[in-house]
Amino acid sequence: MTRPQDDLYDNVNGEWAATATIAPDKAATGGFADLRDGVEDQMRADLAAMAAGTHVTPAELTDAITYYRKATDFAARNAAGIAPALVHLTPLTTITTLAEFNAQAAHWDHAGFALPFSLSVGPDMKDTAHNMVRLAGPSTILPDRTYYEDPHKGGAQLLAVWRDMAEALLAQTSLSATDQAQVLADTLTFDAAVARHVKSRLEWADRVKSYNPQPLSEVAAQCGDFALVDYLEAVLPTVPETVNVADPGFLAAFRTLLTESSFTRFAHWAYLRTLITMTPYLSDDLRRLGDQFDQARSGNPEAPAPAVAAYRLTNAYYSESIGVYYGQTYFGAAAKADVTTLVEQMIATYKRRLADSNWLSAPTKAKAIHKLSTMRLNMGYPEHVHPLYANQPIDAETDLLTASLAIQRYRRDYAYAQLTRPVDRTIWAMPGHLVNACYRSSWNDITFPAAILQAPFYALTQTPSQNLGGIGAVIAHEISHGFDNNGAQFDAQGNLNNWWQPEDYAHFRALTQAMIAQFDGQPTPAGPINGQLCVSENIADAGGLAAALDTCKQLPEYDLKAFFTNWARIWRQKSRPETLRLRLATDVHAPHPQRANLQPQNLADWYTTFDVRPGDGMYRAPEDRITIW
Repeated sequence: MTRPQDDLYDNVNGEWAATATIAPDKAATGGFADLRDGVEDQMRADLAAMAAGTHVTPAELTDAITYYRKATDFAARNAAGIAPALVHLTPLTTITTLAEFNAQAAHWDHAGFALPFSLSVGPDMKDTAHNMVRLAGPSTILPDRTYYEDPHKGGAQLLAVWRDMAEALLAQTSLSATDQAQVLADTLTFDAAVARHVKSRLEWADRVKSYNPQPLSEVAAQCGDFALVDYLEAVLPTVPETVNVADPGFLAAFRTLLTESSFTRFAHWAYLRTLITMTPYLSDDLRRLGDQFDQARSGNPEAPAPAVAAYRLTNAYYSESIGVYYGQTYFGAAAKADVTTLVEQMIATYKRRLADSNWLSAPTKAKAIHKLSTMRLNMGYPEHVHPLYANQPIDAETDLLTASLAIQRYRRDYAYAQLTRPVDRTIWAMPGHLVNACYRSSWNDITFPAAILQAPFYALTQTPSQNLGGIGAVIAHEISHGFDNNGAQFDAQGNLNNWWQPEDYAHFRALTQAMIAQFDGQPTPAGPINGQLCVSENIADAGGLAAALDTCKQLPEYDLKAFFTNWARIWRQKSRPETLRLRLATDVHAPHPQRANLQPQNLADWYTTFDVRPGDGMYRAPEDRITIW
């Protein structure tokens, strides 16, 4: 067995990894993945029993069960085949010019057709009491722009899988063979043009650079012959004076992407992209066909079983309702109060660590501690389903696709309506049954769903030291996001605002660069880590582990071996090679073994706890250790 001094992750997880197997319809197993699977199995069983009438359906799940019955009715779905999609797609085949599109763009938005841009409404980063319009480019076929640029990422192979899937899907439509070939060719051409101008995941990782307010007149001028103002007048409650251009490079190229001469390519792209998004709601054969590309990306040999796919669709539209049910049924008020106490304890530790910082000046310390004091805590699950989700339309008589499109339309309309309303700080970022946690800089809030509060993260049967190495570090990780390279630029109200003393921020930037360097180039089976892409999460891991360790050492009795061991255990995961490559290119989180191994090396207690010495694999010279928070 590998010694912990050489490889903590392998010492804790190696024996498990040698025999662990990944289910054929899944991308990974272990840790987070196993907990997610367990929650999903429980919720699937409960919803199935409610639909069958053998389990009482609580009020918040009535509509979800109506939808679930549609999703599980594969007899009706198989009988309908592709027909529901073709009915909805008919308007896409009747518009042939850019002028006609200008007149119908709002209808395309209303119908859920693919658009040549992404429009949304959310908090103004510099005035988070109010919402603003955000404009960016559309998604590309491949996971990231770099897949088109770097042949080593396997973009050509993935595009070949996508092409085969699209050809088979188009063959099910009423289009002629000639038209099918043209739609496919035009879609690939338009997608390639878009991919040359949209941001990469690495560029999106710098959140502040996505804030670029521009006067509407300037934005409209860059849209060329597309009538942006007319479109906004039709879909929004009011026409904004300013638009946040999240991807300026894309907007600058927009007039060359959507022109009269390129309109047919765009229209064919919109048809095929929209058709593919509809496959999850159609027959089982079409659902499986539409899943082939995602299977290739993740390496899954099989598509999810029909019952699993039906639950996941239901969960996509009723996650908050299911989360409230899960929290009330399997978590409860007592556990919610207990974990809230744990979070408050961790915040107190963080305040003390900030106050004791040897590099922050007094003014910066005061503002950082104030930010912590105003951080909103969303613990376990909401007490009630938010009106956004509670009021979704559901018609028991319509087919699954039509019902789903109605919900999508309702959600878009709801989101657009927020433009003239104050930012809603009561809406949760995550449902209660999600095995995850998050921090939102524009809200300055942290969310800890009930489902993550299970072993190995947290359990009454674990020692306090183990719990602090698990959920304690996760809690402090989310708190740390308020002070990572992105979160540090937002103040206590969530506004983009430089609240730092200049010399403090310069020192913080230097520490950030050191963290980038520590991870950059680290080898993995899928290739080297990009330290810039995952720096925000690594800063949060460093701060989270340090704060949890500090809290652990305040216990009357503590066990640091148990603390570090459980830290490594929570990152246990075995993934498919394709999934590893995808995450390495697009995920802002470092791979799990590196998350488990690199952060302890920055802590002096790691060396004394396991007697780690020069020459050991987990040794890092004192001058190379990084302490930020």
